[in-house]
Amino acid sequence: EGSLPSLHTWTRPAKQRRQRTMVGIDLTSTAYILICTAMVQLMTPGLAFFYGGLVKDISVLTMMMQSFVSMGISSIVWYVVGFSLCFGESVGFFGNPGTFAAMSGVNANEPLMRGGEEVVSGIPGLLFAAYQGMFAVITPALMTGCFADRFRFKPYLIFIVCWLIVVYAPWCHWVWGGGWLAQWGVYDFAGGIVVHITAGFSALASLVVVGKRPQDEENKDVPHNVPFVALGTALLWFGWFGFNGGSALASGGPAVAAAGNSEIAGAVALFLWLVIDWIRLGRPGLVGLCVGSIAGLATVTPAAGFIQPWAAFVLGAIATVLCYGCCELRKKFSVDDALDVWGVHG
Repeated sequence: EGSLPSLHTWTRPAKQRRQRTMVGIDLTSTAYILICTAMVQLMTPGLAFFYGGLVKDISVLTMMMQSFVSMGISSIVWYVVGFSLCFGESVGFFGNPGTFAAMSGVNANEPLMRGGEEVVSGIPGLLFAAYQGMFAVITPALMTGCFADRFRFKPYLIFIVCWLIVVYAPWCHWVWGGGWLAQWGVYDFAGGIVVHITAGFSALASLVVVGKRPQDEENKDVPHNVPFVALGTALLWFGWFGFNGGSALASGGPAVAAAGNSEIAGAVALFLWLVIDWIRLGRPGLVGLCVGSIAGLATVTPAAGFIQPWAAFVLGAIATVLCYGCCELRKKFSVDDALDVWGVHG
């Protein structure tokens, strides 16, 4: 009597309580996706540095702010209605905005349930929503490189909200949320369609509205800060392991395959883009090297967890040729995609 309780007295109830509340949860996968969520979140600041280094010095703060503000407004839209539009019950072609509105029914201790069935097993529903929210944050920010120097801040905020609801949410639901494309057998491992194609072609379409930059601007395509570009590339590449690897939604073979294939494709595209620049321009360039790596990483994204390493190598080579060609094609047709968003992502 009077002695302190033993360690087992304190730990046993906690362990039993944890087992009782974390129903159907794989703790290893949960820890892994938590880390991947943070890695994907880091990609948006990385994009800010990448784009910020590529534009003129007078545009760098605007460009970086457009990326950072997406972390705020896109997350708000995602919490209120975006997640439900993407992963709610299908209502015709769209997700039901009321299924998970304001994260209702999204539990931190249980897998996400929809219509009595698990949407994703092994990880908490709230973690799944947070991870997918990181994709919704970076996707509209990707487009800013296309219409650089042509969007005022208030219209840009309105554009983000409208685009997430009208474009991103339907495509995400169709491909990942059990919509008609998923039912037709369309597979997109980590966002080749949902993220890169929607952003690339939406950015291209936006040029119809915003038009071209003033023709009298000198050196408008000359990067003002190449170290910023390199830093942004490093952050994006690091985050891409969470972007592609985490899209397995569990720790295991598919996650390992996605991460490994991402490295291979990015490395191949990096080197080949460097070689092409070296041959065409007479010297290798750091900016071309960085752009090439992003092209390879973006191209392998939809297939990252489905293919063998040799296929990732081939995709990296194909990405270099096609993306480089698209970047040159838009110049030939005088399409003012400032930072080649369509050529690299679309």
